[in-house]
Amino acid sequence: MSRRTTLALVADALLIIIFASIGRAEHERGNAVVGALSTAWPFLVGAGIGWLLVTRLGRRLPVEMGPGITVWFCTVFLGMVLRRIAGDGTAFSFVIVASIVLAIFLLGWRAGYAWWVRPRR
Repeated sequence: MSRRTTLALVADALLIIIFASIGRAEHERGNAVVGALSTAWPFLVGAGIGWLLVTRLGRRLPVEMGPGITVWFCTVFLGMVLRRIAGDGTAFSFVIVASIVLAIFLLGWRAGYAWWVRPRR
């Protein structure tokens, strides 16, 4: 795995954990690390599956916006499915907030990256 790919994977994972940490801080007290990881795990699994779909089936690196949308969709959709299976909440408002925040996080850095590496005129 290239350095760029590794950094992209780490960025996605860290942003998902930050998303979970912010949510936990807003709604609950208790052990912050364990709480954030217990909230983040379904989304991390969803992102991992999204990465596998893009890299193995699509033969692309999910550092660009197009493949990033697949990663984002898998993160949200599979994350919510896994939360539901685990007996955690999937209220409509949570689905909307999670979708928006994760889109900003997971697609936002990709948009910034695309802008940064675009050819200068």
